[in-house]
Amino acid sequence: MASRLGRIAIGGLAVTAGTGLATYLLLTDGHDRRMGALHAQRCPAKAKRGLPTREEQIKSLQSDSFDVVIIGGGATGAGCALDAATRGLKTALIEADDFASGTSSRSTKLIHGGVRYLQKAIMQFDIEQYRMVKEALHERASMLNSAPHLAHPLPIMLPVYTWWQVPYYWVGIKMYDIVAGSKTLKSSYLLSKKNALELFPMLRGDRLCGAIVYYDGQQDDARMNLAVALTATRHGATVANHVSVTGLMKEKNAEGKEVLCGVHVKDELTGNKWTVPAKCVINATGPFTDSIRKMDNPEVKEICAPSSGVHITLPGYYSPEQMGLLDPSTSDGRVIFFLPWQKQTIAGTTDLPCEVTHSPRPTEDEIMFILEEVKNYLNPDVEVRRGDVLSAWSGIRPLVSDPNKPDTQSLARNHIVHVSDSKLVTIAGGKWTTYRAMSEETIDAAIAACGLKPTHKTCQTDGLLLEGAHGWTPTMYIRLVQDFGLECEVAQHLAKSYGDRAFAVAKMASLTGKRWPIIGKKIHPEFPYIDAEIRYGVREYATTAVDMIARRLRLAFLNVQAAQEALPDIINIMGEELEWSEDEKKKQHKQASEFLQNEMGQNVNRASRDKIPINLKKEEIQLYIKRFQIIDKDRKGYVSINDIRRSLKSLGMKVTDDEIHTLLSDINVTYNGQLELADYLQMMSAIKSGHVTYSRFARMAELEEQKHEKEMLKKKISVERSGGGL
Repeated sequence: MASRLGRIAIGGLAVTAGTGLATYLLLTDGHDRRMGALHAQRCPAKAKRGLPTREEQIKSLQSDSFDVVIIGGGATGAGCALDAATRGLKTALIEADDFASGTSSRSTKLIHGGVRYLQKAIMQFDIEQYRMVKEALHERASMLNSAPHLAHPLPIMLPVYTWWQVPYYWVGIKMYDIVAGSKTLKSSYLLSKKNALELFPMLRGDRLCGAIVYYDGQQDDARMNLAVALTATRHGATVANHVSVTGLMKEKNAEGKEVLCGVHVKDELTGNKWTVPAKCVINATGPFTDSIRKMDNPEVKEICAPSSGVHITLPGYYSPEQMGLLDPSTSDGRVIFFLPWQKQTIAGTTDLPCEVTHSPRPTEDEIMFILEEVKNYLNPDVEVRRGDVLSAWSGIRPLVSDPNKPDTQSLARNHIVHVSDSKLVTIAGGKWTTYRAMSEETIDAAIAACGLKPTHKTCQTDGLLLEGAHGWTPTMYIRLVQDFGLECEVAQHLAKSYGDRAFAVAKMASLTGKRWPIIGKKIHPEFPYIDAEIRYGVREYATTAVDMIARRLRLAFLNVQAAQEALPDIINIMGEELEWSEDEKKKQHKQASEFLQNEMGQNVNRASRDKIPINLKKEEIQLYIKRFQIIDKDRKGYVSINDIRRSLKSLGMKVTDDEIHTLLSDINVTYNGQLELADYLQMMSAIKSGHVTYSRFARMAELEEQKHEKEMLKKKISVERSGGGL
């Protein structure tokens, strides 16, 4: 009896253990286990070095010799710096503008393998395209693991409007999951029409047959780029923005061949020039690849074929907060993504040949193309209006032909790594998602070509946690709320933008003077950005107002008008940190305003409104003339800043001169700040047509009219006081 009970007990324990193991394997993400093991095996220990100041970085560039100097501080250049530094090479990264100031901050914000590439690979039996997708899906998983605070899985809906396409797209998306294998974020699934409209209520419902939802990654691209650069410098790399390369240094090697031995550089902030000696020079300048190649050899053929991709930002109500949309076939065969991002909605992209420029600008035609395509997928309740475009930007995609092949006419489908006769290592092409793999291949080529002696021969970055990721958890923001007294929305934003560095940011926040929140003064009432981020952004090497509004904060990309309004406060805080004079503050304001006007769509928004013919009825024109004349009390024919100040004072509103200029920025004014009647009528016509959604000046004029009417009523003599007319 005892032996029988013993056997039962042993059997029960075995079943329990087996069940427990099976449950663990089923419920635990296999990807997490593998990435954790990989991280433990391959990644160096967390870097202990603090962030050097920019002055210390410049001093290092002026006094040290390097194994590798990397030109270009975009995603690929920063990735190369991190790869080289973690292998133990003495590394310098030089960027002429700011980290991610080019294409790397102007992407679709997706981390993806490329559904369209997989379609071509299958339809054309193209093994090269298949390998490209396979690599990108591996890198997608790596990025989400390395910076979970900056990247997250995003479901993307593909609506289907003809029955025969349902199985076609479903099989294609399932193949995407299969190719990802263990790196699949979440499995794709099929939705009925009813369920699709529940998840994406703004979707056009007529003729909708169903939808397929698949998963890709989404990121904050500029801050991801910055996190890579900051991680590189914590591992010992010297990184410097606003330092340009003006020439390449050469010397003869033992074989009598001229090879590169360094670079000539210039600090764009101070004008100082010097040379930086290096055993290897890497060209990672994206669209500017050929300009560096021609420094090496003026006779070399150009390999870059630049292409412009425009994106627009729309209000958040255009899409659900956690569901994107893919238009797989637009009217001209391109793909349009329609994605929620930081409480707003971004749509894009276009793909047109362009010239290489440091200041790419969106065009009205490209903006209207995106709006027309978006309109095709949204229901009639969502009126797609030109005035809803909050920001618009253009990024230059550096498509390249392969100089390693005899036929250089056809463009490479992936990236290329090329070593010139003088040992200039060029990395070009590719996409954001594969930046780490591209960097690995580049450093491998540099080690082989230049005879470098790294401490670690193999790449150390696959699974390496980036700046802010080490102590981050999805609920970390709650500690920020409880420990510091931050508003919940602000705490969530800080946790997602800075990861575990959010606590360092919170310590810099000023008191609000309110019962709640205790700290964290917002720099704009509509966004969760606070004053402390500007002070911390200076420690992250932001040296200009444009660096701050575009790449430390993402305000310029989210709402160009809000960025303009927040600019004075941002410049004042930066001025305190960087000891700017009043002249320097004015210069920064001018440069940032020009950036917003030209590169973030402010001018093209205004031009589109001004093209609208005045379509007001006679009684509407009379009403608006009356309102205008109430403010223009002296009948000058225009409204001056003093008129506006007087009007606001009569309404009981106290505003600064900067706020008055912001109020007037809705409307074109003459060179001396005078608003004419024609401009006001143009604005009201644009509001009526939907090209402008709101104007503070128009609202002020309406309130002033209401006040004027009340005063006129008070002045009328009542029948009783006049004696009843007797």
